[in-house]
Amino acid sequence: MKKYPFSFLILLFFFPFSGYSQEISINSDRLHERLMKLSTYGKNEAGGSDRQAFTKHDIEAREYVKKLMEDAGLEVSVDFAANIIGKKAGRNPNLKPIAFGSHIDEVPNGGDYDGPIGSLGAIEVVKTLTENGIETEHPLEVIIFTNEEGGVVGSRALVGALSQEALQVVSSSGLTQYEGIKALGGNPDRIPELKRNKGELASFLELHIEQGGNLYTEKLDIGVVEGIVAIEWWEFSFLGKANHAGTTPMKMRKDPMLPAAKFVLAVNEIVTSYEGNQVGTVGKIQAFPGAGNVIPGAVKVNLEIRDLSSEKIWEIYSEIEKRAKKLASESEIGLEIKHIEVASKPALADPLIREIIKSQAEKLGFSTKSLPSGAGHDAQEMARIVPMGMIFIPSKDGISHAPAEFSTKEDIANGANVLLNTILELDKKLK
Repeated sequence: MKKYPFSFLILLFFFPFSGYSQEISINSDRLHERLMKLSTYGKNEAGGSDRQAFTKHDIEAREYVKKLMEDAGLEVSVDFAANIIGKKAGRNPNLKPIAFGSHIDEVPNGGDYDGPIGSLGAIEVVKTLTENGIETEHPLEVIIFTNEEGGVVGSRALVGALSQEALQVVSSSGLTQYEGIKALGGNPDRIPELKRNKGELASFLELHIEQGGNLYTEKLDIGVVEGIVAIEWWEFSFLGKANHAGTTPMKMRKDPMLPAAKFVLAVNEIVTSYEGNQVGTVGKIQAFPGAGNVIPGAVKVNLEIRDLSSEKIWEIYSEIEKRAKKLASESEIGLEIKHIEVASKPALADPLIREIIKSQAEKLGFSTKSLPSGAGHDAQEMARIVPMGMIFIPSKDGISHAPAEFSTKEDIANGANVLLNTILELDKKLK
């Protein structure tokens, strides 16, 4: 039997073993079983999930999740925005909490993996630490956000970006955000009191399916998220002259559909001419008056561009705008352009957190790829106040927000283990 010096035993008594040199991993069977149980809340006949925020399915699922959090050793509460908060003390109460989590609400007829992997994966990480007697230096905070799918409502509230106007927006449940938050046990009148300031948290991590096909197609294990893209929207209105489709000769027409159609092709041509992962989409075209026997008087085309760089988005847009004006001029019709809104700002992942995610994944023997997130997440809002990082796992065929959304039990476990080891490494490096 190996003998230890008395001084070492004294230190071990006063400073319990942190477990950082232990090789621990999450319980894959337990995590998968709990994910499958959660998926039963709101399962419809088509195999999809109708667990939209504020519905009875959401309310019932939240009670299930709260019990899992308590079982993991978390002190659970519901804040004014109805976010479920689970706290676990660290050895050093003067350090800021390491926060991590996701959401459990889904889009109508959605999938079972989108937010739940990050939420139940976070709970499983804490459960694993508790079972192994590992106490981190930093306090830990698991956050299950309210209504991510309906406008990242809970995370916006936490960073002080949820307006009174936003609370009156009707959600997919039929309730306004205000009514829905009350139904979940929150207090929307006191949401301004929730705001977290910069420096109140040490970091924020979110585990998520990729919602794209890069990892799955390339047979890679872990995505190290570079950041979450900015999104910009515009509306282009090509203005011609409505007239009878049968009696107006082709040469006499002022048909705005022609330059609008060329515009759609031009968007694809221009966006793909740039190097990088930017995307541009025309997802909505409206002809007015919209009758089959009438030459349209106006055609409205919506344009969306996404990229990690706002500057690049506007550079691409500038070229698209010039092409649109040229097309309108050649067709001798009018053109009006409206910048609809800034849908979201870019949120870059913290370089240190990215480095740790990558190194911990590789230590576990996983292949990695750095890539941007083309979809929005609660992490995007949290990045306003705290260093942020995201871990992606493959989603079969890149499918998300649909019943066919699927990630393997092995991929889910891989992601949760990377999350676990990233938290332990951050606990050692952050002060």
